[in-house]
Amino acid sequence: MFLSVSLSLSPYFKHNGLKTIPLSISQSQSPNPKSSISNQCSLMAEEFMKSVEDGLKLAKRIYLGKDRSVVSAPKLISMDKSSSSYLPSAPMVYAMIYDPAIVDNPDIASYQPHVHGRCDSPAFIPLQMNGFEISVDCYLDTAVVTFIGSWRVHCVMGSKSCDCRIAIPMGEQGSILGLEVDVGRRSYSTQLVTIEENIDMEKFSKFEDGGFLKHYIFTSKIPQVDGGSNISLRATWSQKLLFDDGEFFLNIPFSFPEYVNPAGKRISKREKMQLSVNSGTGTEVLCRSASHPLKEIRRQAGKFGFSYEADVLSWSNVDFKFSYQISSSDIFGGLLLQSPSSHDLDQREMFCFYLFPGNGKSKKVFRKDAVFLVDISLSMRGKPLEIAKSVLSSALSKLNPEDSFSIIAFNGETYLFSSSLEPATKETIEKAIEWINMNFIAGGGTNILLPLNQAIEMLSNTFDTIPLIFLLTDGTVEDERQICDVVKSHMKKSRSISMRISTFGIGTYCNYHFLQMLAAIGRGYCDGVYGVDMMEIRMQKFFTAASSTILANITIDSFERLDALEVYPFHIPDLVSNTPLIVSGRYKGNIPDSLKARGILADSSTFAVDLKVQKAKDIPLDKIFAKKQIDLLTAQAWFSQSKQLEDKVAKMSIQTGVQSEYTRMIVLQTDKGKDAIESVVTPEVPIKINLQKLLDTKGHNLILVRSLCAGFGSLVATAENLPLGYKETPAEAAAEVLVKAASNCCGKLENCCCCFCCIKFCSRVNDQFAIVLIQLCASMACLGCLSCCPDGN
Repeated sequence: MFLSVSLSLSPYFKHNGLKTIPLSISQSQSPNPKSSISNQCSLMAEEFMKSVEDGLKLAKRIYLGKDRSVVSAPKLISMDKSSSSYLPSAPMVYAMIYDPAIVDNPDIASYQPHVHGRCDSPAFIPLQMNGFEISVDCYLDTAVVTFIGSWRVHCVMGSKSCDCRIAIPMGEQGSILGLEVDVGRRSYSTQLVTIEENIDMEKFSKFEDGGFLKHYIFTSKIPQVDGGSNISLRATWSQKLLFDDGEFFLNIPFSFPEYVNPAGKRISKREKMQLSVNSGTGTEVLCRSASHPLKEIRRQAGKFGFSYEADVLSWSNVDFKFSYQISSSDIFGGLLLQSPSSHDLDQREMFCFYLFPGNGKSKKVFRKDAVFLVDISLSMRGKPLEIAKSVLSSALSKLNPEDSFSIIAFNGETYLFSSSLEPATKETIEKAIEWINMNFIAGGGTNILLPLNQAIEMLSNTFDTIPLIFLLTDGTVEDERQICDVVKSHMKKSRSISMRISTFGIGTYCNYHFLQMLAAIGRGYCDGVYGVDMMEIRMQKFFTAASSTILANITIDSFERLDALEVYPFHIPDLVSNTPLIVSGRYKGNIPDSLKARGILADSSTFAVDLKVQKAKDIPLDKIFAKKQIDLLTAQAWFSQSKQLEDKVAKMSIQTGVQSEYTRMIVLQTDKGKDAIESVVTPEVPIKINLQKLLDTKGHNLILVRSLCAGFGSLVATAENLPLGYKETPAEAAAEVLVKAASNCCGKLENCCCCFCCIKFCSRVNDQFAIVLIQLCASMACLGCLSCCPDGN
């Protein structure tokens, strides 16, 4: 195992003096091939916060002159007290500082003490923001956000340069659609491409960068930006609107920390916000609340627009929030139609069918027979299982007395609360919660088919209820396609209301495409989380939505007579009391001007509602439903192992800008004044690229963004029961031993050559020689240095 010399810059420099910089030794380790995106994100987030903390301390080095105050870093918060205190809460750009000596005001050169060595990992100094504009377009249940901002590299000497890190936090189920960056005579833009099948991606790992810092924070790097330069950014992403009791909620992370405000004299700055809403319903829309003083500029039936523009002394320090209500006390719906553009790869007509539950309180919910399947394998140990126990107990407490239920905990075996369904009385629920606390003990492997078959058997003889299966798991199993086939065969059995299966994934060792497919076959819901931070909230919403059906077995008149009909999802789900039902798709043929949607109510009566059919002139149906369609098609491609479907998903991904399992995002550089870099792909004709040839011809003009999707789970990680958030022993653990030995040894050997001196010397020589010397130091530490340490460590 090799050791490398590095500097860790925790204390900072004052402009009028030098403080001691401690040295640390980091241990180089090969990446763990079993690590998942969630684990990588967890590690990256921790490293990111530490880098920002170091960057804020290093910002003390910047001096603005006698007539101005020193750039003041904020009061630093211990990461033990607030684990997310240094994560971006708004679009941000950071200077990545490896060499502390380059940190200075680019306009006013000042005396700076010389610094030897480099930072172990870069310190992130948040750049000061010059201005921004944000534009939000809300369509049905989706918001498309465009942010335009400008920052200045205020912390690097004018004669030096540094890489810069862009961070874009997004709202609920955010999906990055594109970045455009201008820096001096260079510009950068993102593209989605497909990669040749036979290419060895490990060879190009050194070109990889960016990706998701957390599931909602996208990052990317801009290389070699000169000190004093301005960075202009245009970022576009989509996110989901939350819905509750007839009201839509928009929430965009938009709280800028104080230290992004330009330092020096407090001058006014201009911020601009625009918001438009097209509900698609053509009915009255009521505005409920707003976080910023928005002014209404237009209003039509089902549409309105707002704007806000003001001079401010400091940038927005609250998230951008807005809510509105579609006024109706009963179920209502409609059908939006749209023709494809000439560049669309699919020339079939597009449609969007929606049903809103209304905001009335009197809608009756179906009586339920529910079986809860909960993974208690060893990988669920700790917080994931504790949260699952808490949320499941809460879900049981919300069952009605006329409902019935059972619980199956599973790992390699199954553990039943009851072999048959039990009435949801207060006494039974108390017993069930007690049983959960006694029997939910993490251990063993993962077997999903066995408990699923037991649950299906329990529900096989239920009548006059809606049979529900809830599956919670954090793992992948080998027989997932067989499980889907088993459920398909049961769904074909005739009964008034078939069994519903809803799935919830935890972490990224589970195969979300399997869970998505299983839920689509079972006409249920699918959700999940990559980390524990949002697990409790998302699980609560999941149980509430999947267990509050008010209209089942929904069909649309005349749809069966359409040609080449494709619906996403392929079985129309039930309408629940707190979530609108929105289904999209493609078709050929003619749809009449008058249609009805039909379904079954909780009292077993038939319900029909007239659908308002209209042309969707101002709603980009292909863009706003792209993510949902890509997810569902990917699940189908996985299940059928269809290469044709994979190609279809890749083309749809490139056309809409929504990432998929079969595409990768790249960042391309264009030098202004020279011939523009040849586009790798065109929106009309997506192609596979020869990555090696592109890198050879373009040099460093390409950055390969790390995969933005979860993949297809990990059988190896599941078999080894790696827990959520698993990470290897930090490299610093081994380094601390040598640092302690060096410091203790140096205390005893004054005026002699010591470990500390050797490390300082190594920082000035080439990497190969440094490695050899450090290996020698490690060997000597084992034999000699440890003898002079009082504790022998």
